[in-house]
Amino acid sequence: MLALAGAAVFSANTFATDPPLTLAEAQRRAVERSRQLSAQDYAVAASRDMAVAAGQLPDPVLKVGIDNLPVNGQDRYSTTRDFMTMRRIGLMQEITRGDKRQLRSERYELEAQKTLAQKTVTTAAIERDTALAWLDLYYAQAMAAVVAEQSGQAKLEIQAAEGAYRAGRGNQADVVAARSALAMFDDRASEIQRRVQNARTMLVRWIGGGDADVLLAARPATDKIRLDPATLDTQLAHHPEIAVLSRQEDIAANEARLAKANEKADWSVEVAYQQRGSAYSNMISVGLSIPLQWNHKNRQDRELSSKLAMVEQARAERDEMLRDHVAQTRSMINEWDNDRERSVRYERELIPLASERILAMLTAYRGGKATLAEVLAARRNEIDVRLQALQLTTESDRLWAQLNFLVPTEDADAHSAMTINKDAP
Repeated sequence: MLALAGAAVFSANTFATDPPLTLAEAQRRAVERSRQLSAQDYAVAASRDMAVAAGQLPDPVLKVGIDNLPVNGQDRYSTTRDFMTMRRIGLMQEITRGDKRQLRSERYELEAQKTLAQKTVTTAAIERDTALAWLDLYYAQAMAAVVAEQSGQAKLEIQAAEGAYRAGRGNQADVVAARSALAMFDDRASEIQRRVQNARTMLVRWIGGGDADVLLAARPATDKIRLDPATLDTQLAHHPEIAVLSRQEDIAANEARLAKANEKADWSVEVAYQQRGSAYSNMISVGLSIPLQWNHKNRQDRELSSKLAMVEQARAERDEMLRDHVAQTRSMINEWDNDRERSVRYERELIPLASERILAMLTAYRGGKATLAEVLAARRNEIDVRLQALQLTTESDRLWAQLNFLVPTEDADAHSAMTINKDAP
C-alpha cells in the first residue's frame, strides 16, 4: 500500500501541467488579477488630474446682452435709435488667490495619497484572504488523507471480522460493528470532501484558473511573525488602516487651512464693450466685484471652527483605531502562542498515546482479552485525536496568516520591523 501511494504521488507530480502552488505564488496571482486594485489606480489618477485642474484660475465668463432697450413709444425694441441703448459684450474673470488654488490642489493630491493608502489596505486583505484560502485547502486535504487512511484500515478490519466469524472465533455482531465503523468513516470522508471542494472554490476565487484540481506545495514555515509584542504600538502605527486615517487627518487639516484662507474673499474683474447706434459713441466699461463678508462671525468663523473640529475628529478616530488594533493583535498573538503549544502537545503526547492504545487493543483482541468493539472505539478515538490536531494546527496557521499579513509583503520587507522567532516549547 505504501508503494502504491508513493507511485501515485510520483505520477501526480510528474504529469501535472503546473508546478505545485506555493502560498507566495498564490498571493502574487491574487494581487495581479485583482480588479479592486485597478479601480484604486484609476481613482489615484483621477485625483491627481483634479489636483492639476484645481490649481488653475476659474474659467473666464463671457457676458453678452442688451442694455436699456426701449419697450414703448416710437423707439420701442429698437437697438439703435435711443442713445441709451447698447449692445454689450464683456468678459469677467474671478481672481482666486494663489494660496487658495494651491490648497485646493493639495486637497486632491492628499486624496490620491489616501487612495494609495487604501490600496495598501486592499493589497494586505488580498494577501491575507488568499493565505487563509490556501491554508484551508491544505488542511482540508490533509484531513481527507487521514480519513482515507482510516477507511482503508476499517476495510481490513471488516475482512478480519468476517474471517474470524467464518472460522468460528468471532460473532456476527463484530462483523456488523466493523461495517458500521466503515460507514461512519465514509460519512466523515464525504463531509471532509465537501470542505475540500469549498476550500478549492475559495482559492480559485482569488487566483483564477477554473475549477481544476490545485496541487499545493509544502506548507510554509509558520513559526515566525513580523511583529514584536514589545514594540507593537510603534509597528502598528504603520498599519495600512492607520495610514488611511492619517491621510484623512491631513485632508481635514488642509480643509481647515482653506477655510482660513477663505476669510479673504476673492475678487472678480469685468471688462465690457458696449455698442450704440451709429449716431452715438461706443463705450467701454470696467468693473470690480468684491464679496461683502458682513456676517463674518456666523459664516467664515463658523466654517473654520467646523473644519478644525473635523481635524480633531480624524485624529481621535486614528488614535482609537490604533488602540483597538494593538489590543486585537496582542490577543491574536496570545491565541497563536497557545494554539502552537497545544499542537505540540498533540504531536508529542496525545497522538502517540492514541496510537499506543490501538496497538494495545489489537494485542488484547488477538489474545481474546478485548472485543472488536473496543478495538473500533480505539480506532475512532485515534482519528478524532488526529483530526483535532489538524484542526488546531489549521486555526494556529490561520492566526499566523492574519498576523503576518497585516501589511502587504513588499511593504513589510521595506520596513525594518523586528522579526521574532516564536518557537513553541
